[in-house]
Parts: sequence; C-alpha cells; structure tokens
Amino acid sequence: MSMAMHGRRLPAFAATYTARHRLLPALGQHTKLLRRWQSTVGTDKTGHIEAKANESILFVDNLFPLKLSSLLLWRPWKAQHDVPELLKKFDKTSLGMFDPVSLVKRAIPDSLSVNITEVIPRTKEGGAYVKFTHPSDTSASEIQAKLSQALEQNPIKPWFSPFRGISTGLVLGRPWLEDLYRLPKSRLRVEFVPAKDSEQPDELSQESLYSVFRRYGWIADITSQPPDSKVLPKYAYVDFVLIKDAIMARNCLHGFVLQEEGSKTATKLRLSYEQRVKPHNIWKWISSHPRIVIPILAAFLATFTVIVFDPIREFFVKHHVQRSLEFTDSKFYKWLKRQTSDILSLGKKHGNDAGLHALFNHRKDLIDSIKSSLLESVDTFVVIHGPRGSGGKELVMEQVLEGRKDVLVLDCKPVVEARGEAGTIRKLAFQVGYRPVFSWANNLSSLVDLAIQSTTGVKAGFSENLEAQVVKILQTTASALKEVSLAKRKKDDQDANLSDDAYLEAHPERRAVVVIDNFLHKSEEKGIIYDKVSDWAAALVQSNVAHVIFLTTDTSYSKPLSKSLPDRVFHQVTLGDLSPQVAKQFVVSQLEAHARSGDKATEDEKDNSPYPQKTEAQGRQDLQELDECIEALGGRLTDLQVLARRLKVGQSPKKAVSDIIEQSASEILRMFLLTGNKAAGEGTDKDRKWSVEQAWYLIKEIAKNDSLRYNEVLLANTFASSTTPNATNPEAALEALANTELITVKSHHGRPAIIRAGKPVYQAAFAKLLEDKVVKARMDLALLTELSKIEAKNIDKAEQELSVLGGLPNAPAQAAERINYLLGKLQASQTKIEGFDKEMGGLKKVLAEES
Repeated sequence: MSMAMHGRRLPAFAATYTARHRLLPALGQHTKLLRRWQSTVGTDKTGHIEAKANESILFVDNLFPLKLSSLLLWRPWKAQHDVPELLKKFDKTSLGMFDPVSLVKRAIPDSLSVNITEVIPRTKEGGAYVKFTHPSDTSASEIQAKLSQALEQNPIKPWFSPFRGISTGLVLGRPWLEDLYRLPKSRLRVEFVPAKDSEQPDELSQESLYSVFRRYGWIADITSQPPDSKVLPKYAYVDFVLIKDAIMARNCLHGFVLQEEGSKTATKLRLSYEQRVKPHNIWKWISSHPRIVIPILAAFLATFTVIVFDPIREFFVKHHVQRSLEFTDSKFYKWLKRQTSDILSLGKKHGNDAGLHALFNHRKDLIDSIKSSLLESVDTFVVIHGPRGSGGKELVMEQVLEGRKDVLVLDCKPVVEARGEAGTIRKLAFQVGYRPVFSWANNLSSLVDLAIQSTTGVKAGFSENLEAQVVKILQTTASALKEVSLAKRKKDDQDANLSDDAYLEAHPERRAVVVIDNFLHKSEEKGIIYDKVSDWAAALVQSNVAHVIFLTTDTSYSKPLSKSLPDRVFHQVTLGDLSPQVAKQFVVSQLEAHARSGDKATEDEKDNSPYPQKTEAQGRQDLQELDECIEALGGRLTDLQVLARRLKVGQSPKKAVSDIIEQSASEILRMFLLTGNKAAGEGTDKDRKWSVEQAWYLIKEIAKNDSLRYNEVLLANTFASSTTPNATNPEAALEALANTELITVKSHHGRPAIIRAGKPVYQAAFAKLLEDKVVKARMDLALLTELSKIEAKNIDKAEQELSVLGGLPNAPAQAAERINYLLGKLQASQTKIEGFDKEMGGLKKVLAEES
C-alpha cells in the first residue's frame, strides 16, 4: 500500500475519525455540537460512508468490549489522531495483541488481494468499518466468503473475549455514522422507506425478513406492525438471540435496497436499535386492578404490623407498668441508696415528708376508703376531685399506692398540649410505654393515600386518623395490663382451673392500677382524647383487668364518665382546702423538721438567706402571728407550701403572706384584666368564652360580699347582655372562669348555687386589687362603658319599634299603651346612661391624676 493512496484518502478519513476523537471542551458548547456532527458527516458530508468503484466495506465486530460501550461512547478510542500515523501503524510488523488495529490486520490475511483504504471505529458497537479496494475480477462477496472461512479455521480472539473470536460481514447497505446515545440492543426496528422519492415502499413479509436477516445469527422472533396501526413509515421488529448478531445485521443492512418477488417497487431498509419491552404480567394485573390490590395491600400491612410490632409493643408496655427495666428499681440502686442515704439526705426532703405526713393523718379516712375500694370487685371508677394544688396526686401515689408495683400513670396534660396529631400520638405512647411508635409515618401515609385516591378514586386506607391510632395504643396497653394482672398466677393455685376473667374477678387485689391524672385538662381542645380514654377505662374495669383512678380539677367530670359507664355509681372523693387548724399543723410540722435538720443543705440556705436569723423569742412571736396569717391565706396546699418555704428562709408570717397576696393579685391582673394576655387553660383571645368586664364584675362583687348567688350573676347586665361576641352565653362564661380557677362554683342538690373565689388567697387578692385606685378606675371605666353600650342598644331597639308604630295609619288607640311603655323604657335607659357618664367623668379624672 503506497503513501500516495494514503494522501488521497486523508481528507475522507479526517472527516470521520480525527474530528470524532478531538472533542475538546475549550471551544464552547456550540463548537462541541458542531464537531459532534462533523464526526458523522462521512465522505460526502451526509453522515454516510460512500464506496467507489471496486471499493467495498466490511464490518468487523468484537474489537472493543461491548459491555463498556456506554463508557466508551463518551471516552472515545485513544488511537493515533491522524490517518498517516494510523496507516503507518497498520504497516508495522510488530503490533500489540491488545491493539484493535492489530486485530483488524490479523483478521485480513495477506493472501487476499485487497488494499485497506479507511478504518472507521464504532466503539459503542464494539467494531469498526473497514473500507477496501479489490480487483475487478473478484467480487466483494467472494472476498467476504474467503475471509469468513479463514476466521473459522484460525479464529482471532481479543483479550476481553477468550471464548468468541472476531467476525466480519459485508456491508450491503449504506452505513450511517451516528454518535447518538443509542446503545446496541438485541431487537432491531426495521422501517420500510421508499428507495426513490416517487415510489411507495412495500411492507416486507416475515418470510422475506427472515431470509434477509437469518444469515447474521439466530432470530428469536419477527413481529409485524399491527394491521390497524397508522404509524408511518411501516415497520417490523426483528428479535435476535444475541446482541452481537443484531449489531452485525444493523451495520451491514442499514440502507439496503431490495425488491420482494412479485413486487413492482423496491424498498429500502432503515434499521435502528429498539429496547425490548419485557412482559410483566403480574405487575400489569396489579396496576390494572387498584380497587382490589390496594385494600389487599393495606390489609397485608396491617397484618404484618400486628404480627411483628404488636408483641414488641406489648412487651415494652408490660415492663413499663412493672418497672422491671428501670434502674431506680434495681437491687443495686436500692443497695447504693441505703449505703449513701445518711450522706445524701437533705433537710428539705425531711421537711416535706413531715408536712405531708401531717396532711395524710388528717385525710386518713379518705386514704383508707380508696384502699378498700381497690380490694373490692366493684366495676366502677374512683374519681378524686379537688382544686389544683389540693394534693390529690401525692395522696394517691404516696399513700394509697405506696409500695405497689403494677401501677400505670397516664398524665393527660402533655398529651393534650402536644402540637399536631403526630405529637399527640408520640406523647400518649410515651405515657404508657408504647414503643416503637412511628408517629411521622402517618403523615407520609396520608400523602400516599391522597395521591392514590386522586388517581384511582379509591381510598387506600394506609393512613389512620387520630382516633384510630389512639384506640390502637390503648388496646395494646389493655392487653399488656391483663398480662401484668395475671403475672402472679401459678399453676398450683387452688383456683388454677378458673378462666382468666373469673380469676381476675375473684382476686381484685392482684389487678393492676391505672391512674389517669389531669383528666379533662383543656377538654375543649381535644375532647376526642378524653372520650377514648374514658371508654378504654370503662372497658378495663368492666372486664376486671385493672382498677382505674381519675384525678381531675374539672367539676364537669361526671358527663364524659357517665357516657362510658352509664349504669354505675362512681366512688367519688372530694379534696377541699384544709381547715385552719390542719393548715397550721402542716406549716408547723415543716418548720419543726427544718429546725431539727442540721445538714449542709440547711446551713447553705441560712447563709444565702437575705433575712437575718431569728432568735427564739422571735420564733415564738411568729407562731402567734401564724393563726392570723393562715386565716387570710386559706388552706390550699400549694399556698401553704409556699408559706413554709418563705418562713424557712427567715421571713415573718405577715411579710410572707403579704408577698403571696401581692403576687396573686399581680397574677390575676396579668391573666384576667389586662387585654392581650392569656388566662390559664385558654388559647387565644378569640377562644375565650368570657370578657374582661365579666371577670372584673366578679372580682369586685366577691371582694365585697365573699360569695355571690349563681342566678343573681346570670341576671347581671354584664353577663346577660355582654357586648363581647364570645361571651354572650353567661353560663358558659362562668364555667370557663371556673376552669381557669378565678372562681369556684359550689353546688346544692346538683345545681350550681354559690360563687366564691377560686382559691382562698384570691379573696384577699381581690381586695388588694380594689385598693389600687388606678386599677379600680380603669376597670370600672371599662365596665361602665359596656353598660352604656348595653343601654344604648336598648334605646336603639325602642326607637326602631317606635318608628314602626309611628308609621301605622291613623295612629290606632291599641298601640298607645305599647308606645308609652317604650317611651318609659327609653327614658330609663337614657337616665342610666347619664348616670354612667357622670361616674365615668370622675373615673377619668382619677386616671388623669393618679400615677
């Protein structure tokens, strides 16, 4: 092969090879696209390879690893970058065994009288086009036959394919040099296009396609275009068993023109790779029947959850009730506590224990009554009701249930105050020891459920509402409680033959105890929680699984509990304020325990106290003042504990009580009288069912009279005709104020009768607020303003009716009496408004002068 031939072929190959492998990023994106097109323009700028007279093209496969074709497509073959060097390398005698050019030279024996004019690599198809010239007396088919025979006798196997050698095929069509991201597949799409623009192509039969394509390898199937298809051009699918056979057929037959026997026109074949769609019959059936599959899938997930997670959750609830996994109940901790009790004991603890001991001695009858109810097989609740700070929880946990292990405490306060459904579920699960809990999963399930419902019209049921999740947690807890109650049962007991229910009914002392604290706390926000807890508690006592004790400060507790147990009488225990004698005993016992303790904590309190240490005479004088101070402070347990702490640090009783009253007055002013602040248990101002004027009316009247008649308050204009939109219902306003503990409502024969201050110390705090001239003037001004608005509304109504009556024809005599009544009512309201204006003038003067 001469260099002159090389020079003549240089421009053609430079257009196909050099530009293809020199895609440099420095020239920008536009230049990249241009060069990528130039890599496929071919010899005549059309993207195809043209062969001249006595020139043919072979396709040689298995030169590159086909499995790496997706990578090689973007990282081209790193050979020499120009034709002279490539052809010089082709003429060398010592070529590397891993060089693709070496494989091409070895595949074409010297005995064939052919001259290689161009080599065009096709890396993504694992081969290369080889253009050659041959003598005119020898056809290309003969050369191909000799070459195939030589490769069969002496196979050439590349390093990456030790079991299959390279093969060659004569290109019959017009190859298309494209570098699109179309990887080889075993399926070929054969499109039938006209050989000439003026002719209509024929759709080849499967027999013709088989005879054309079978020479390149085993054919798995031939699929013709559906008869009703309107897709043009017409096409057919040819599926090869091996990808290498599809590659050889595509490169040899693309652009091949043939004429079927009996046809008048020729047809050109245009070939491309096609991804075979694998049949997924199972998935197809599932996706086409969502109304059946989705409920089955939801049931399967629910069953899986019950089988796998429910036993784990029952295990954790059971050990949470028995406290078997808590470190503080371990033998090592108890031994360590006994060894270090003398060192770590604090005087404050002794003082609290002494004070509570005095309180419990006073309530010994109540404690014995509750204990006896836990030993009886009575299917009812134990309800302990009392104002906040009356010591109900301490009485139950430290006296009634002292030393008892199987106790479950469910505090409703953190559950109700949690944000969102996920937070509520998480807090409830924590209270009962229910784990693992996937509170976040319900939000995701809700989105999936919504998406499925919007697409298929069927509610999948993957997500659960708050009610369903609460019921699920409580049911699991009930199952664990039953196991706890039966844990001490033995096979050799006398009544071992009894069923589980009969055994629990016969042994009420072995049942677990459930304490539901803060029942009906913020009941208006999440009433569904309390309804489900009440139903769950009723099921526990009716099935003899556990005893249930409710601790509540709400006076309306009987309504939800009666719905759950309508035919039962509750064991009710009411905790009131302590009498002055018991209150004094409680404070004195704490002071005596404090005086006896000489530990380091007490000495530190004395050293850090801002008050001077008292002498023994001053201590006796303080005890004499204590009676008067306790009478003003009242018998609320939390207030007495605050008083005892102040006395321990050196305050006098009068000073301590004065500070407590002043602090309570500030608390009332901030929570009930100043606008824009929230009262305890209330949400926003829009959620309040009472008005500031109603709160001030009660404060003012209770400070003067100690107590008010319930119905008398309902008839007051501030309650009966309130101008505040949310406070128009007087009974709802009084109930809301009672829940915030500003007032307390005493009942008589089951009906509300008397209204008093919410706490004993509030009585003195109310009087303290009336002594403040600015506060009194400001609140009275607001109250009189509302009363003036009420009378103005009455005048408007009277004027409107008088206008209607005045429009009657001839002024009938029958309306005279009504007109006189309305005029008198109008005059009375006007007189009241004038009196209110006069009082408001004086109040405004006070506000202008006082600071």
